[in-house]
Parts: sequence; structure tokens; C-alpha cells
Amino acid sequence: MGKGGSLSEGVVKNIILSYTYVAIWIFLSFTVIIYNKYILDKKMYNWPFPISLTMIHMSFCSTLAFLLIKVLNFVEPVSMSRDTYLRSVVPIGALYSLSLWLSNSAYIYLSVSFIQMLKALMPVAVYSIGVLFKKEGFKSETMVNMLSISFGVAIAAYGEARFDVWGVVLQLGAVAFEATRLVMIQILLASKGITLNPITSLYYVAPCCLAFLFVPWIVVEFPVLRDTSSFHFDYLVFGTNSFCAFALNLAVFLLVGKTSALTMNVAGVVKDWLLIAFSWSVIKDTVTPINLFGYGIAFLGVAYYNHAKLRALKAKEAQKSAQQSDEESGRLLEEKEGGRKNEPED
Repeated sequence: MGKGGSLSEGVVKNIILSYTYVAIWIFLSFTVIIYNKYILDKKMYNWPFPISLTMIHMSFCSTLAFLLIKVLNFVEPVSMSRDTYLRSVVPIGALYSLSLWLSNSAYIYLSVSFIQMLKALMPVAVYSIGVLFKKEGFKSETMVNMLSISFGVAIAAYGEARFDVWGVVLQLGAVAFEATRLVMIQILLASKGITLNPITSLYYVAPCCLAFLFVPWIVVEFPVLRDTSSFHFDYLVFGTNSFCAFALNLAVFLLVGKTSALTMNVAGVVKDWLLIAFSWSVIKDTVTPINLFGYGIAFLGVAYYNHAKLRALKAKEAQKSAQQSDEESGRLLEEKEGGRKNEPED
């Protein structure tokens, strides 16, 4: 009973710990989205400067990532040459800066609930760009699933009470750039054996984002901020907002490290439904039955996509395990035969 009891206790502890990481990630992701909406929306805090907000986040995250890696040694830095940094990390930083800029801009024009519905297109974008760059194989079954997700999002858009064309363009652009970034990580980094967790990603990528955002900021937002004499930097609001953004990256690091990326995808679906409910009940955004019907179709498509990815992952692991077992059996057989040959003859 001792061994069995201790094993059961260990399993229960691991389950509780996993759910705790999931809950922390959902809470922080939820908080960052609502906080960004609060700051950028003209009816709330009324600070509609998405480039400036993104640059504040990147400055804060760069500083904390540097402290965690170089001063506190919380995470091991990745060995990377200057050439690799320029060829691999800088393009990813450019895509990330565009994705963040456009996604934050969308909060000015669209409701939180509708933005979450549009984000359901992410698997469609990742798969399509993956096929384009030959990182994914074209499969009719997967494409039908992608079309069902797109169809669901189209119905949700049709039923949107506060539909804004420019806001939709911004959010779809953000999805496209983010999907391209994810595919480019596989092509430019994973293919070279370089693995970046969320903390090392911030350490290498956040300064790039800051540099890329500086040019549009100077042209688009700096003149307006310079002429806005009434604005005073609120350290409490922007400090806590930036800290939440960094804490979210830390939560991703813990969640993926202790569970899996697939767990985060499933938790993301739960978070999206919570945000839609919060947007409707607290922020008082209009969520129509057509919205929900369309998003329900998209949700089923995303759930099936995650299920298919899990099934493929399990099949790959089973194949790898069988291959390792065959190699081990072959090695033992060779050792046995070698031992017989070395035995002295009478």
C-alpha cells in the first residue's frame, strides 16, 4: 500500500500542478487581453497608441529577460553566432513586431469577443503557410477541416453587431504575420537545432521588435504624442500592464515545460470562451446568436484539428519507440553473437 499510495499521491500532485499552471496561464492571458483593450479603447482609458504600448512591453520584457538570463541565471542562454542571429532571429523579430502592432491596433475598432472569434483562423493560416513553404503536406481531410473553420468564422463575422472593416483587416493581418512567424521559427531555427523558450525568445527577439517598431512609431504616433500636452505617463497602469505581459510569457514557459504545447492549445479554447462570456456580461459587448453559432462551428473545427495533431503525435512517438526497441534488440543480438564467437574452442 505504501508504494501504491505514494504513487497515487504523486500522480494527484502532478495533476493538481498541471491544472494550476493551466489556470495561471488562462488568468494571465485573459488579464493581458482585457488590460490592453482597456488602455487602447477610446471609451475606456482612451490611449489609442498601439505601437507605443507594444514598445513599452518590449522594453520592459527585454530588461527583465536580460536580468533573468544574465544576472539571475534563471534560464540558460542559447549559443548563437552573429550570422545566425541576423539571418534567423531578426526576420522572426520583424514578423513578431508586425503581429503585435496589428493585433493591439484591432482592439481600438473591434470587441474582445469578436477578436477571439477571428483568432480561430490561426490554425488555417499556419497550415496554409506551412503548405506554401512545404513544411506541411497537403491533405484533403485537413483542408476540408480548415474550410469548416473559415466558414464558421465567416458566419460569426456576418452576425457581428459592431463590424468594422478596418478592424477586421488589422486582426487578419495580425493572424497572417503570427502564422508566418510560427512557420519561420521551424524553418530558420528548429531546422538548425536552435530551440528558444519564451524567456530566451524575449531576450533575443524583443530588442529586434523594439528596433523595427521605432520607425513607424516616429512617423505615426510620436508627432501626436508630442502635441498631446495633457498626457502624462502613468507608471502604475503601464508598469502593471507590462508586468502582466512578461508574466504571461513566463507562464507559457512553465506551462509548456510542465505539460505540452497541445495542453496550451486546449486551454486557449477555454480562455476564448471565458473572454467571450466576460466581453458580453461585463464589458457589455453585443454577442449575437449568429456570432455564437458561427464560432461554435469554428470551435468544432479547431477541436478536431487539435485532436488530429494529438493523434499524429502519438503515432509518431509509438513509431519512434518501436524503432528504438528494434535497435536495442538488434544490438543485444549482435552482442550475443559476438560473445559466442569469442568463446574458446575445446
